[in-house]
Amino acid sequence: MKIILASASPRRAEILSEAGIPFELLPVEVDETRRSGENAEAMCTRLAEAKVRAAVARLGAVNEPAIIVAADTAVEIDGEILGKPASPEAAREMLRRLSGKTHRVLTALALIRLPDGAARSDVERTEVRFAALEQDEIEEYVATREPMDKAGGYAIQGRGGRFVERVDGCYFNVVGLPLARLYRNLKELGWPPRASR
Repeated sequence: MKIILASASPRRAEILSEAGIPFELLPVEVDETRRSGENAEAMCTRLAEAKVRAAVARLGAVNEPAIIVAADTAVEIDGEILGKPASPEAAREMLRRLSGKTHRVLTALALIRLPDGAARSDVERTEVRFAALEQDEIEEYVATREPMDKAGGYAIQGRGGRFVERVDGCYFNVVGLPLARLYRNLKELGWPPRASR
């Protein structure tokens, strides 16, 4: 049974590769605009499910067994969702918001098994404590351009990891794919780990 990752994220692909889970990539695009009144968990769940449906539509008729995996990650602080910064100034503002505080990272997973359509959805939540940042640290980090395509404006697995004092929960969730939760969902859908060795 093959696994199809409906994502263009190199970080998600790397997590699967490092975990020894073979997969094929099928990047999809969906409108990621937040709906009015939508909280972070509802938004991530809706987007992960939209991505998995978009992948099913792209594949068309499937005869051999496969599991499509999609995910969506958001950073939330004080009830506000921090997406990917649209500009260096937006990245600076996000980092100032995170400085010296604890925020939540949520990743929603959506999986569909083909051809029968059995589905699973799940949400992982992780709390991350940031050190207090000085303005020159923020400037130097933004100048690397690392924050620009990351939810919340930082990469824990990159230079942004220097600012993380504590992680309560799944580290891989903060990178963008909660590995243990995904593995459990794959097993529930009948993915045979022994067959991948």
